[in-house]
Amino acid sequence: MQDTGHILFNNFGCGSEKRELLDKQISSGERSFRDVSEEMWGSLNIPFEDGFDLMKGALEIDKDFKAFHDFCLNNNIPFNVISAGLKPVLKRALDHFIGAEAAANIDIVANDATISADGRWQPVWRHDSELGHDKAKSIQTYREGAALESEDGTIPLIIFIGDGVSDLPAAREADVLFARRGLRLEEYCQEHNIAYTPFDSFADIQREVIRVAHIDEEKTKGEGLPATFNPRANMWRRVSSKTAVPRALVAATPNDERMFVWPEHFTEQTPANPDTAVAAH
Repeated sequence: MQDTGHILFNNFGCGSEKRELLDKQISSGERSFRDVSEEMWGSLNIPFEDGFDLMKGALEIDKDFKAFHDFCLNNNIPFNVISAGLKPVLKRALDHFIGAEAAANIDIVANDATISADGRWQPVWRHDSELGHDKAKSIQTYREGAALESEDGTIPLIIFIGDGVSDLPAAREADVLFARRGLRLEEYCQEHNIAYTPFDSFADIQREVIRVAHIDEEKTKGEGLPATFNPRANMWRRVSSKTAVPRALVAATPNDERMFVWPEHFTEQTPANPDTAVAAH
């Protein structure tokens, strides 16, 4: 469950004890992620602005996140957030931490929400599934739509950055997968022999992205399959024309169009255990 939600649920919703019980019901398979999330968000009784004031004081951004985002912007690499959380919360958090102008360059693929003036929260789920937002399906939808408009068979390099339970379905869709060290996504990759690169900060990711892009360019010259193409993924995904990709790629060069980044990036401040970071979806 997302950290942003935890902060709200503990203080203005079901409370920490009930939340922990509901989290266990997800882990045990007794109830679905969507079912439990619906109950947690529905337990809230706080207006959005008041809730966000609390969250922004309890959240911190990875210290290297802004530099990595700037790196992507400077190199015309599309940068997106794919999340199991609520778009209004994520948008406000990005605006707060990196500024509205920079955040406007980030597409957010997440669940929506209706939040009443008296503080009632209702998720509007992106997919009719047990997850509410199936990240694998979102990636597949992008690929399938792009394939219909492909002109020369050039395929984008898909990079996914994650850490938690909701990232598990998407793990098999990436060409290059980053999993935050010591958290559930890394465990899942180890359990299922999925290739991944562990990371502790976005500085680690930036160094590896530079290395991967260099190898890919040397081997492919920006054409055809990426050097690290993942055969598990949808085999007919194809992108090349500027009209086949999200608006953020319109100004990109053909080589830059091969990189598509989907990061999750916020961590909750936990002084008692500062090395633990859980993505806020």
